[in-house]
Amino acid sequence: METRRDVFQAIADPTRRAILVLIASQAMTPNALAEHFNTTRQAVSKHLQILTECDLIHQKHQGREIYYQLEIEKMKDIDKWLEQFRKIWETKFNQLDKVLSILKNK
Repeated sequence: METRRDVFQAIADPTRRAILVLIASQAMTPNALAEHFNTTRQAVSKHLQILTECDLIHQKHQGREIYYQLEIEKMKDIDKWLEQFRKIWETKFNQLDKVLSILKNK
């Protein structure tokens, strides 16, 4: 039985997060990506494979080159999941603001 990689395990790695940031604005080849890291091209390729398996990026062939692009829809799914926590944080900050305001006025 093959286990599917979890998207949150994929983005837990700082190198993979850096790759996502690099390709967010433009598609890049593995060699171009590898230039940004103090590691081998093979290590970068392994990170690209994991990100691809999690559908966070996809390949686009142009001639003999392979370019990797960000999958915006998958990133939106992550953002939707995080939204529940954003609401909790905002509520907590608003409560803290009220307490601080009361303390300041005493």
